[in-house]
Formats: sequence, structure tokens, C-alpha cells
Amino acid sequence: MKEYKLGPAELVASFLRNRGLIKSLIVREIVGRYRGSMLGMVWAVLHPLLMLGIYTFVFSVVFKAKWGGMSGGKAEFAIVLFCGLILFNLFADCFTRAPNLILGNANYVKKVIFPLEVLSFVSLGAALFNVLIGIAVLVIFMVIAGVGIPWTALYYPLVLIPVCLLCLASSWFLSSLGVYFRDVGQIVTVFITILMFLSPIFFPISAIPPRFQGLIMLNPLAGLIEQARGVFVQGLRPDFLALGMNSLVSLVLATLAFAWFQKTRRGFADVL
Repeated sequence: MKEYKLGPAELVASFLRNRGLIKSLIVREIVGRYRGSMLGMVWAVLHPLLMLGIYTFVFSVVFKAKWGGMSGGKAEFAIVLFCGLILFNLFADCFTRAPNLILGNANYVKKVIFPLEVLSFVSLGAALFNVLIGIAVLVIFMVIAGVGIPWTALYYPLVLIPVCLLCLASSWFLSSLGVYFRDVGQIVTVFITILMFLSPIFFPISAIPPRFQGLIMLNPLAGLIEQARGVFVQGLRPDFLALGMNSLVSLVLATLAFAWFQKTRRGFADVL
């Protein structure tokens, strides 16, 4: 039985070795998601706009929620809400697709020469495409609303780095686990819904009683969502120390998840 390398060097080498294949599969994945629909790629813009409109109406009109430190206008609430949703949806997209990543590409498993580990890169790349669409929509909306875009928005890619690493970590771990335990997909769906309401998307962390703030910060996305909102909307510099720690922890998790995937992939063909 073939042995697969587990170390971080192999992780990087696999990406570099298969970057052409990864690019082709990302394009195919993006096009495939909208192929056959009447609106096609328009859904990539329409879906986040519809969800943004619904969330904004419910929280700012029905519940009359206000964001601390802001004037309370619906446009400003929509901007801070959308900024948090973009980052969360990046993670949620990869996280929810992970359990079926190998199951949905079972034809690749029996192909000895196909590098299964790249499927997680493909999933992340397709999710990042939605992030680019979301950022473009956010920028246009901010311009129309007359809200200035601070120069600190240039730091936004730095905030995305630990999130992307978390996406890869969850993708490698859950895609492997999903092959052996088919209930993982159902569990993940419930978990991501809970995580959304425990993330500071609809509220700032400062709005939570101090005794509960520590619990919210156990959510790895909580601080990153706050940093993303800070650099893109509030004009704040990122907390480089916290960002560096988040990136380091996420890198370790991604490396461990990659090793898990490489170790368990030998049994995929037997199960499928």
C-alpha cells in the first residue's frame, strides 16, 4: 500500500506541484455551481444581497438593533453586518462542503495518480471567489451610501490568512472523517448554524456582558470577524500580535489536519 508524506513540506510541495490542476478545478467548480440556472453567475451577487437585505430588515427594523458607536442608520448597520457575513461565509462554505468533498468525488479515489489533497484547495479557491464578489458588492454599497472606505481596508487580506488556514484544516479533517462516518454532514450543518449566532456578526463583542465575552472569544472566528470589521469599516489598524497568534495556531491546525488526511486516505477506496 502506498505511503503518503505527512509533513508541512509535503503540504506546500503538493500545492506548488499541482497548482495548474488546482486552478483548472477551481474554475470548473465555480462554473459548475451556476451551470444550467437561468441567471447563471448573477446568483453569486444576488444571493448575498438577498440574505443581507433579510438580515438587515429583521435585526434593524423588526428588532430595532443598533450598532454601538454608530449613528444607527440602516445603511451603516447593513455595512457592518455584511462585512462580518463575508468572512463567516468563507469559513461556512468550506466547512459545510467538507464532509462530502471526497464522497462527492469518489471517482478520483481509485485513480492512484490523482492528488486527493488538492480538493481542499479547490474548495477554498471557490469560496474565495465568493469573497471577492462580496467585497465588490460591499465597496459599491459603501460608495452609494456615502460611507468612506478607510485606507486600513488594505489590511483585509492579512485577516483572511488565518481564516483560509482554518478552512483548509476543517476541510482536510472533515472530508476524511466524512468518508468513514456519514453522519458528519448532518452534524456540521447544525454546528455551523450555532456558530453563526455565537459569532459577532449581528452584534459587537462589546455588547456582550463581560462574564460571557471570554466564552465568545473561544470561537476562533470571533476575533477575526471583529478585526475584519475594524480594518474595513472602522478604519482601525489590525492587532498584529493577535493576528499573528491566530495565524500560527491556524497553521498548526492545518498541518495536523493535512497529516490526518494523508494518514487516513489509504482506506478511502475500501470504504467507497
